[in-house]
Amino acid sequence: MSEHHGDGTPGSVVYVYMTEIAALHRELNDKKYRHNRPGLEQMEWRMMQMTVIDPFNNRICFGEPVEKTRHLSRTAPD
Repeated sequence: MSEHHGDGTPGSVVYVYMTEIAALHRELNDKKYRHNRPGLEQMEWRMMQMTVIDPFNNRICFGEPVEKTRHLSRTAPD
């Protein structure tokens, strides 16, 4: 992805599946970049997601699957 002809159209999107997205989010925001301070969102499709946008409007979306909540059945003690 870049502004160069043949690399990819400006405005392209790449999705990166990863682990430890919260650590990457913290690392990027700790740098205090003026124009790019991405948020971290829990998406309805069970992914934590963060998007970084460059000056040519290319987007890199980082996503980490969120485990399903286990529903434990409780039984009354005898």
